[in-house]
Amino acid sequence: MFLKDKTAYIFLILATLFWSGNFIVGKAASLFEIPPFTLNFYRWTFAWLILAPFTLQEVLRKKNYILENIKLILILGITSITVFNSIVYYSLNFTQVISGVLMISTIPVMIIFFCWVFKIEKTNFYQILGVFFSLMGVVVIVTNANISKLLNLNFNKGDLWMVVAMFSWAMYSALLRKKKFKLSQISLLQTIITEGLILLLPAYLIEMALGYKVDIHLPFILTLTYVVLFPGLASFFFWIKGISIIGSNRSGIFLHLMPIFSTILAILIFKERFMFFHIIGAILIITGIVLSSKKNRHD
Repeated sequence: MFLKDKTAYIFLILATLFWSGNFIVGKAASLFEIPPFTLNFYRWTFAWLILAPFTLQEVLRKKNYILENIKLILILGITSITVFNSIVYYSLNFTQVISGVLMISTIPVMIIFFCWVFKIEKTNFYQILGVFFSLMGVVVIVTNANISKLLNLNFNKGDLWMVVAMFSWAMYSALLRKKKFKLSQISLLQTIITEGLILLLPAYLIEMALGYKVDIHLPFILTLTYVVLFPGLASFFFWIKGISIIGSNRSGIFLHLMPIFSTILAILIFKERFMFFHIIGAILIITGIVLSSKKNRHD
C-alpha cells in the first residue's frame, strides 16, 4: 500500500512539475519572440498526431455519440485548447511568471464559482468566502497592491489576460464535471483537442498574416518538444495514473505545488523577484483555497 502511494506521489509531483515548466517555457518563448498562437497551434497539432493511432478507432466507432454532445465538447475545446494556453503564452510577454502562476493557482477555487453559476454542484458559505478571498488575492497582484492603479484602471495587460486564462480553464473544468462522457479519457482528450484546433487555426492564420513568423531554430524546436511531450501529454497521463491510485481528492492537493515550483524556477532562471504584493496576494489566495475546502457542519 505504501509503495503504491509512493508511486502515485511521484506521478503527481512530476505532473505538476511539468505543468509548472509550461509557464517557464512560455516565458522563454516570449523572449525568443515565438508567437503565442503559433506555439499553441503546433503544440496541440503534434499532440493530436501522437494520440491519433491510439484513439481514432474509438472516436470513429462512437462518432454518433460525439456528435450528440458536440456543443459541450466544442465549448470544452474553446476554453481549454483554443483560449487557455494561447492566452497564457501571450500574457507572459508582458507579466512575470510569479504573478501569472499565483493567479492560475486560484483555478480550483474558481471551479467552485462556475459550478455554482452553472448549477453543477451545490456551494456552501465557506466556498463562497473562499472565492471572495481568492479574487481579492488576484486583485492585489493585478494592482501590485496599489489602490491608485485600481482607481485609474491602470493595469498590466499581461495580468489582465492571465485573469481571462484563469476563468477560461476554471469554466472548462467546471463544465467537464457537468457530464460523465462515455469515452475513454484519452479519446475524450482527442475530441476536445480536435474541436479546439479547428478554432485555433483561424487565430494561427491571422497571426501569420500579421507578419508573426516562426524561425525553425533550436529554441523553437526545444520549446515545442517540451510543451508537446511534457505538459501536453506526460502530465496528463501521470495525473490520470496518480488519481487512479489515490483518488481525485488527495490528488488535487498536489496542484498547489505548481506556484511553488514555478516561483522557484522563475527566480532561478529569470532572476524574478518575489515582491511584497506577491506575498499579500499569496496569503489571500491560500486563505481562499483553505476556506473553499471546508464543509458546513451539516454537510
